[in-house]
Amino acid sequence: MKKVGMVSLGCAKNRVDSEVLLGMLKEKGYDFVADPADAEIIFVNTCGFIGPAKEESIDAVFEMARFKEMGRLEKLFVTGCLVERYADELYREMPEVDGFMGVSDYARIFDMLRDAEGGERPKYVRDGERFLNAPRLLTTPNYTAYVKISDGCDNRCSYCAIPLIRGAYRSRPFGDIVGECRSLAMRGVTELVLIAQDTSRYGTDFPEGTRLLPELLKAVSEIDGVHWVRVLYCYPDTADDNLLDAIVGTPKVVPYLDLPMQHIDGEMLKKMNRRGSASWLRDRVAACKERGITLRTTMIVGFPGETDRQFRALTDFVREARFDRLGAFAYSPEEGTAGADMPGQIPEEVKQKRLDELMMLQQRISRENNEARAGIACEVLCEGFEDGLYYGRSEREAPESDGVIRFSSGKPVRPGEYVKVLLTGADAYDLFGEVEA
Repeated sequence: MKKVGMVSLGCAKNRVDSEVLLGMLKEKGYDFVADPADAEIIFVNTCGFIGPAKEESIDAVFEMARFKEMGRLEKLFVTGCLVERYADELYREMPEVDGFMGVSDYARIFDMLRDAEGGERPKYVRDGERFLNAPRLLTTPNYTAYVKISDGCDNRCSYCAIPLIRGAYRSRPFGDIVGECRSLAMRGVTELVLIAQDTSRYGTDFPEGTRLLPELLKAVSEIDGVHWVRVLYCYPDTADDNLLDAIVGTPKVVPYLDLPMQHIDGEMLKKMNRRGSASWLRDRVAACKERGITLRTTMIVGFPGETDRQFRALTDFVREARFDRLGAFAYSPEEGTAGADMPGQIPEEVKQKRLDELMMLQQRISRENNEARAGIACEVLCEGFEDGLYYGRSEREAPESDGVIRFSSGKPVRPGEYVKVLLTGADAYDLFGEVEA
């Protein structure tokens, strides 16, 4: 079998798609290489969420195409979100690519390989099967895995192209999710991270009475071998008290909530087409703090029409809420979305200035929050060793998006091992400690 290389870009949801694709190829006997110079077939799984992500995807395709001249590359395929949205344009502008496949077409992977080998240049973009019950080749460490519980989105936020790419919201069957989680646990995965465009809506598109996210969390937490269950990408108006209570009251579910809020000004929220008022967002922050839930959020600065006063309301809110984690983006107008055609587009230099100010504020808050944890002992999942210290994450750090805990130990600690660490210090993003004797 020919040697395959993979470049997977974008979010964790895209990573899962890449892992399914790799798993299907592995089942047919394909080999994989880390160095693209050694690959005879390369897949680039693209992101098309915002402008910088699209640019990164296009650059990656052209970079991989160079291996047709300087490596062993015979076939280059482009898949994922960018294809789903711009298939015809990419087909015209990228003659060096041998085939294109959208986000719902992975079941046709072997059709694409066959057609390309036969001299065709296939392009598959259709509303096909969202959830393939196929083996996955994990690209995460063997102790942690992402599990997709739904796909698509119906929220129609005015800045977001996801509905244009992924389509309408569809929950994955309950039994399929639990079955995959059980299979992953049998393979040695101890941390399961449930993901979707909107996890808190899980099951609401099924018939009335269907089990929802709290029931899914309970079922996954009951699987033998699972140590932590984490849920990301909830939507504020469906992150009700019932869900928060399930997060803190279900064994193995970590008290951590990823709740993108985007803004606090009522007029901005309305223009963004976000459900839930400013008072509801403040209520959710208070509800999480009351329950001891680590809260991560995301904000957008520079949305069309955002005034200095409205930006100041956002920074005041961040200062007041003191989020444990906060990421922010400068608004990027995406064609086909309502926001792109709104009057009052903000100059790039103003957006960047606001972004820098917000992140500097959050950096100070993050440092103070981290320093307040000194003297507290916590369980840490060890992930590796570098620069003389082990590093890992506690319940309060999600993989990839948050900082790490760096710690010393009097005895060897293996990646994937859980140890009790006494925290002794911190900087703005990482913490430091030592394994308790």
